Amino acid sequence: MIAAPVGYRCPDCVRAEQPAQPVTVAGATAILKPYVTYSLIAVNVLAFAIQLLVGINEVAREFGMSPVAIGWGEQWYRLATSMFLHGDFLHIAFNMLVLFILGMTLERILGHIRYSVLYIVAGLGGAIASFAFAPINSLSIGASGAVFGIMGGLIIAGRRLRYDVTQVVVLLGINVVIGFLRPGIDWRAHLGGMIIGAVIAAIFVHAPRRRRILIQTSGVAGVILLLAGLAVWRAAMIQEMYAPMGIPAL
Repeated sequence: MIAAPVGYRCPDCVRAEQPAQPVTVAGATAILKPYVTYSLIAVNVLAFAIQLLVGINEVAREFGMSPVAIGWGEQWYRLATSMFLHGDFLHIAFNMLVLFILGMTLERILGHIRYSVLYIVAGLGGAIASFAFAPINSLSIGASGAVFGIMGGLIIAGRRLRYDVTQVVVLLGINVVIGFLRPGIDWRAHLGGMIIGAVIAAIFVHAPRRRRILIQTSGVAGVILLLAGLAVWRAAMIQEMYAPMGIPAL
């Protein structure tokens, strides 16, 4: 029994009167602080600080997205490490600003875990899109794939909640155009991250309530398998290209 202002009450009666914890449209418990967004910004800033100490170009060559190094040298870790590296102060400043402004909103919609999944899978989607379709001797770094995934995901989630996402659409459109016009920008990673982020968000916010967890888990797994298949296809193509040349693996 639990002591009450007058007498005692049974535990079941007390629990029944407690208000239900709010749940987001994605099925996550409502959050107060976007800790994942803060943590991601901290990790990216820390990685950039290491780049400044060691050398931006040196770190990029060792850990950036390189089709040859991944496909022929089997350095698959580059798909993940390239997501946290940047080329200069303007590059990281823009990505972290967008992550701070839009990431907090999306994290509150999706919750900590689903938001983390979207960020990671969208970032990998951008890296794999660059790996699969960029020139074989290219080198790419940046959190742009994940950031574009957040923009794409926020548009989908915002539309589901009937938010006004006009500003996000305009921001996304401007940056997509800049990616095509300005040399040195990996537009493939941008488009890959945007598409994957939008797809993951759609899976999260449109899954029916009755089988929400099963559909969300299966949907994300399907996207990951699709990306893995694309990466394996590109690696096989590179190996087929380099094997007859007798070039040793990196």
